[in-house]
Amino acid sequence: MSDVSNVVSAKELAGLFHACAWFGALDGPQQALVLATSRAEHVGSGAWIARRNAPSDYWLGVHAGLLKLAIYNESGRSCTFSGVPPGGWFGEGSVIKRELRKYDVVAIQPSLVVFVPTATFHALLAASLPFSHFVIGQLNDRMGEFIASIQNHRLLDAVARVAQSLAQLFNPQLYPSTDLTLAISQEELGYLTGLSRQRVNQALQLLADLDILALAYNQIKVRDLGRLRLYGLDQI
Repeated sequence: MSDVSNVVSAKELAGLFHACAWFGALDGPQQALVLATSRAEHVGSGAWIARRNAPSDYWLGVHAGLLKLAIYNESGRSCTFSGVPPGGWFGEGSVIKRELRKYDVVAIQPSLVVFVPTATFHALLAASLPFSHFVIGQLNDRMGEFIASIQNHRLLDAVARVAQSLAQLFNPQLYPSTDLTLAISQEELGYLTGLSRQRVNQALQLLADLDILALAYNQIKVRDLGRLRLYGLDQI
């Protein structure tokens, strides 16, 4: 992991957790347990947060930046499952089963990542009904996201794949903190879609011409989220 100097202070950590709805639903001793055992770190672009086939020691959250969940093989080829923007929590499936992690976690942008130990996660799951409800919702929504990702990759053209990859970052249950102005480059979006930068550029230009998006340097502003979510679904 990153250098210890990148670990946030206890005061900052408390502020990060108080911004999470699930944390606010815990009682005092449960909140104290989370704060005493968890940590948050600033990581740079390209940093590996977790490795596939390594123990799932933490439930992970993103306070700032953007992560991707992917698999890399020995030849260097990769398959991206999902991007995780600010407000997103993930990895609960592997943590619940105490199994090896199924994918790699890599920072696409400089990010602030929160780590909740597996033991703490299980203690909350056993003692807090609101937390259990939150986790069940996460699992259900994540499964829906993964199914949609596979469907989009196989059935949609490049423009629709870009539109749906962006729309997935605005899932209100999984990613409640996503801003309509995304600080993301075309190269970074290519990592999420599996498309070349040139094809991403062409897709974004078309979506901008339709007034669904507005483009600036390393920034995408969603002008019509409803149309973005629907774009390309007629191909399915």
